[in-house]
Amino acid sequence: MFQRINAIILLVQDMKKSIDFYNNVLGMEKKQESEDWVEFLKQGTVLALHPAKKKTKNHRLQEATKGGNILIGFNVSDLESVCNDLNKKNVKFYKNLKNESFGKHAIIEDPEGNLISLAEMAPKEEFMQIPYYHGFAPI
Repeated sequence: MFQRINAIILLVQDMKKSIDFYNNVLGMEKKQESEDWVEFLKQGTVLALHPAKKKTKNHRLQEATKGGNILIGFNVSDLESVCNDLNKKNVKFYKNLKNESFGKHAIIEDPEGNLISLAEMAPKEEFMQIPYYHGFAPI
């Protein structure tokens, strides 16, 4: 079901400062960038930055990130099946399965409340129609 970690996602307060730090101070090359999503490292697991806060209807994001500002992101091949299995095991969902511009996405919580992002990426030809993907974080 879970084959490898696809992304380490840092939820940051100041995107501009964080991008500058990872890009210019640490010398990490950007893989892709949008307004609310930046990836570093061109091969293997990526380091991604995503804003920690956005205006939302509720304050779930703030509650979910009290213990830390990091998400682990997994790519899976059949997210609907994975979500069904996790529901049967009474895993708590922070974000239910949803179709996004990049593919299917859900976020679960571990027993400590840490968020784990699950994504099934759209087929390559569909994915090429957009210049970036975002939405792995709970915003």
